This record gives sequence, C-alpha cells and structure tokens, in this order.
Amino acid sequence: MRGTPPGSDAAGGPGVVLGLRQNLAQFLLLVAVNALVGGTLGQERTVLPLLASQVFNVGLYSSALTYILAFGVAKAATNYLAGTLSDRFGRKPVLVAGWLIALPVPLLLIFGDSWGWIVAANVILGISQGLTWSTTVMMKMDLVGPERRGLAMGLNEAAGYLGVAGTALATGYIAAMHGLRPGPFLLGAAFIAVGLGLSVLAVRETHHHAAAEAATHRPRDARHAGLGSREVFILTSFRDRSLSAVSQAGMVNNLNDGLAWGLFPVFFFAGGLSVDKVGLLAAAYPAVWGAAQLVTGALSDRYGRKPLITGGMLVQAAALAMVAAGTGFETWLAAAVLLGIGTAMVYPTLLAAIGDVAHPSWRARSIGVYRLWRDSGFAAGALLSGIVADALGIPAAIAVVAGLTAASGVVVAVRMRGADHR
Repeated sequence: MRGTPPGSDAAGGPGVVLGLRQNLAQFLLLVAVNALVGGTLGQERTVLPLLASQVFNVGLYSSALTYILAFGVAKAATNYLAGTLSDRFGRKPVLVAGWLIALPVPLLLIFGDSWGWIVAANVILGISQGLTWSTTVMMKMDLVGPERRGLAMGLNEAAGYLGVAGTALATGYIAAMHGLRPGPFLLGAAFIAVGLGLSVLAVRETHHHAAAEAATHRPRDARHAGLGSREVFILTSFRDRSLSAVSQAGMVNNLNDGLAWGLFPVFFFAGGLSVDKVGLLAAAYPAVWGAAQLVTGALSDRYGRKPLITGGMLVQAAALAMVAAGTGFETWLAAAVLLGIGTAMVYPTLLAAIGDVAHPSWRARSIGVYRLWRDSGFAAGALLSGIVADALGIPAAIAVVAGLTAASGVVVAVRMRGADHR
C-alpha cells in the first residue's frame, strides 16, 4: 500500500478484525459524525437560494447559482485529493483537517455583505465537505470489509442526508420566524463544533483495517493489484466498464441535485408557497433519500448494484419531469418523495460498486476519483440549469436535466457489468 501512515502496520497489525458487528461502536460513531457533516451542508439548502434573490438581489439564475458552482468545483477537487492524502497520512488527520477548515463558514454566511463573500464561503465549505465526507466513507469501508459494504454505505449516506434534511427543515422554520440571517447559520456553527470535537477525541484511525483486507484480497485482475494514482484515475474514469459507468452516473446524479438545491426553492417560492413550506419541500427530498438508503444499500448487497442504479436514475428522471409539469404543494411534495426514492436507490449503491471493483490498496484513491466526477456534477448542474433557466425558464431547465438523468441510466444498463458485488 502506498504511503503507510504513522502508527499502522502494512499488513494490518495484530488484532485487526473486519466486520460491521466487530467494529460496531466505532462504525456508529462515524455514522453520527457524518450526520453532522450533512447538517453542515444542510444549513444552506433552504436559505441561500432565498438570500440570493431577496437580500443580494442577484437577478440572473446563472449568477445566483455561482455558489453551487464554487462548492462543486472545490468539493470535487478535494475529493480527489482526500483519497491520496488518506492513503499517505491516514484517515483521521484528513477528517480533522476538514472540520478545522469549516470553522469560518458560518461567520462568512452571517456577516458577508456581498454575494462574493457567500461564494467564498462555499469554496471553503466544498473543501471541508470533500475531506470530511470522503473520509467517513473510506473509514466505514475499511471497518466492515467486503461482505456488508452496501449496508455500510446505506447507513453512511442515510446519516449524511438525514442530517441535510433535518437541518434544511429546521433552518426553513428559523428563517420564517427570525429572518434569513443569522439564526439558520448558528445551527451550522454548532454542528461544526461538535463534529470537530468528536473527530479529535473519539474517532480512531482505520487505515490498518484496509491494510488487513488488502493482505488477503484477490483482485479480479492480478494486473490491477498495485496501481499508481494516474493509473487509478484512468481506470476509474474511462477504462473499466463498471467504474466508468458508476462515475458518469454519480456526476449526473449530483447534476440534478445541484438543480434541486439551487432552483427548487426559487421555483416553489415563485409558485406561491411560503418560506416554511419551501423549507418543508427542500427537506422532504433529502429526508426520503436519507431514510430509504437504510434499505437500498442492503438491497444492493442481495440483488446487485446494476439494477438499483439503472432503475434509480430512471425514477429520478420521472420525478424531475413531475416537478417541471406540476403545480401546488401536494404535487411537488409527491415529486420530492419520488426523487428521494430514486436517489436513494443510486447513491449508496454507486459507492458500494466502487468498493467492489477497486483493490483495497488503491480503493481510497478510486473513491476519490469517483467523488471527483460525482461532485463536479454540482458545478455542471449549476452552469447548465442556470443558463437554460435564464433563456427558457426554470421548468425547461428541470426538463433538460430530467432527460440527461434518464440517458445516464441507459448508459449504466449498457456499460456496467452485472455481478461485481459478488
């Protein structure tokens, strides 16, 4: 394994045991930490789109969505680095660094007096999220080993997106009662403080668990047992059928999530809904997404990754079309629930599929490459949906993204191998 961090044994060390039950306490702690990571992101989901239009008077959708573009570019690049840094220095130092970087974000969101400061806060938030979320994924994969990987990723992503949803709902009510600033962002500051404290004091290093798995792992192709970072990038992005199919699906998934984050609140508010109802809709989608992953991750262990990914992308496409064509709270709520179900089918399954194919010695780097592509979808979504919305309106932007999402599901059906999870 390239770069063994201090305190770990290249062979895994004595007493290292893989498995969810065997590492349950540490696993549950990491679930809690990732819920706080999600909550830190969730402080923005309801409030920032409304800040852009009501406080900073940002007229064009493409300009208003610059904060998502900045977040996506920063998070995507940091995801890629997180895998390499975690292999070199260990998972825990990278996790702690991510929390430290997040400390100024609530202050910038509260006191920023121009839209440029809000964009800058999202660059910092993207870097923080790239480090913290990536390492919690890697650490859970390290602990559980290959047998329950889908369940582990379902629990991880459920915690994160339930954190997003709960905070989006809470900040919507806080904003309705006390204004868009500072109240909603004080909640984010509390999450950062607690997350940093837990990560420093209670989280333990897991790199040696990955080393133990690598010592007994039999790769599908022996030539892929030891790869450099450039080779991992090419394999994950283009050469391996399953890894590349997963990478494009992740990118398109977050492209439509970037659309939902940036334009749904504005669309719903313009449709006559109050701020608290907009907050409820902004929370419903990640809440269903988060909760359903408790089931979908485990289902992918039993029935395979490919059916859930293909079906999930098609369900998302249908939900987006429903948002574009519908009117009124009830219709949009039903569409948000459907979008959450489709995303839950896809999200943990994509991560588990990477873990299935990648050798443990370069799995962290492959996850980093996948997350680079996946979170670049935020930037692509902000650009595409903003340009189309300015030219043709928000419903047209949603319809275009729905078409891309359906096409991505077809790519997975055609290109991805069907039994990599076995």
